[in-house]
Amino acid sequence: MINTTVAGWLSVCRIYMHPRVMGMLALGFSAGLPLLLILGTLSFWLREAGIDRATIGYLSWIGLAYGFKWMWSPLVDRLPLPLLTRLLGRRRAWLLFSQITITIALVGMASTDPLENLSHMIFFALAVAFASATQDIALDAYRIEAVELRLQGAMAATYQAGYRLAMILTSAGVLWIAASLDTSPTDYNYQSWRIAYLIMAACMATGIITTFIIQEPKVSINQLAAQNEIQASQIIANWNFNARLTQLLTWLYGAMIAPFQDFVVRYGYHAILILTLIAIYRISDVVMGVMSNPFYVDMGYTKDEVATVSKVYGVIMTILGAAVGGLLIVKFGVIRTLFLGAVLSAATNLLFVWLSVKGHDIIGLIITISADNLSAGIASSAFVAYLSGLTNSAYSATQYALFSSVMLLIPKFIAGFSGQFVDEYGYALFFMGTALLGLPVLILVWMVGRVQLKTLISSEDLGHRS
Repeated sequence: MINTTVAGWLSVCRIYMHPRVMGMLALGFSAGLPLLLILGTLSFWLREAGIDRATIGYLSWIGLAYGFKWMWSPLVDRLPLPLLTRLLGRRRAWLLFSQITITIALVGMASTDPLENLSHMIFFALAVAFASATQDIALDAYRIEAVELRLQGAMAATYQAGYRLAMILTSAGVLWIAASLDTSPTDYNYQSWRIAYLIMAACMATGIITTFIIQEPKVSINQLAAQNEIQASQIIANWNFNARLTQLLTWLYGAMIAPFQDFVVRYGYHAILILTLIAIYRISDVVMGVMSNPFYVDMGYTKDEVATVSKVYGVIMTILGAAVGGLLIVKFGVIRTLFLGAVLSAATNLLFVWLSVKGHDIIGLIITISADNLSAGIASSAFVAYLSGLTNSAYSATQYALFSSVMLLIPKFIAGFSGQFVDEYGYALFFMGTALLGLPVLILVWMVGRVQLKTLISSEDLGHRS
């Protein structure tokens, strides 16, 4: 019995040897590399160069490009790129285009001293942000289309592993490179930052080479989507516009309206239930996360202690959690793993309540951060796999971009009041409250699971009758 169980789990573990699953490690690295180079690490560079704090704060708005990527995701879904699309296919073409743009823009950042020309630095940083967000759109669509649903958890796990490794390189790695090349640690040295950013630009070759190696996913035409677009084109044709305007309106319908109409048509009134779950699934983690760093400071932890624990134990446990989540999805399905992830995300917030009572305790910090990141990894793998299963392959880029934007709106809004809550009621009640925020999520996951089960049974009954 034990040998059979072990053999079963070993068989499940083989999903990580799938070529496309392995490829996501490199593509995840490519996706994670630009983020901190235009946010946290850039802020360090700018401050060392003598740029005032207010300006640095305003420049953090560059990251808003990621929150509005749904606005141009229809272009990534529908607009072919000259020559590249014909040679590589629509997903790989946009991946390569965005990766090359990121590389060039990073070289531009490296070649600009912000002390002498801040406006040029802002321009190149914006170019990195929009190209990176575009890479995310194309990469999410590729990941969804490349493998079946049961492998989505493994794809998400390897993606997160690559992403986290890239973030370590672009934070601690860049600072280490710049420091090692700085001959005068007390004075600003542009050349050390220039070399560090050029090395980061060169690291984008990982994603570029992988894009050439991977195969374009083969996507079957969705008959319902095709039928809806044909009907829409016929209606537009009856409006008696000239041929060019009719063609433009038909394209706009297929790119901008059809993806959202398709989701509502496929799920009916259950679409409201699904969108509600998407909107609040990560609410416990997001709301708690805003106050975690102030909590560490107020508990007396030093920067070195927090950095060591979060960068070592935290990253290791996140990657491990994502890998475990991928295995659980294969073994038990998406909904059950989604439910487990929601339970763990809420429950581990209670460890912060325990830590607030203990005060400054390194072992307690290690336990808390490790458990929190492990649960976050499991929940993220399950959630990404669930969102991937909701998309229609005809509109995967647009629909996934919409889902990934919706999932942060409510949590981010509520998180804005977290500091005020802590001031009035303290950390213990705050962390307990974030755990309680996870209870509605459990109910919604259960309801969505029931809906999917009824849909499956109805489909099977219909098949038997026919």
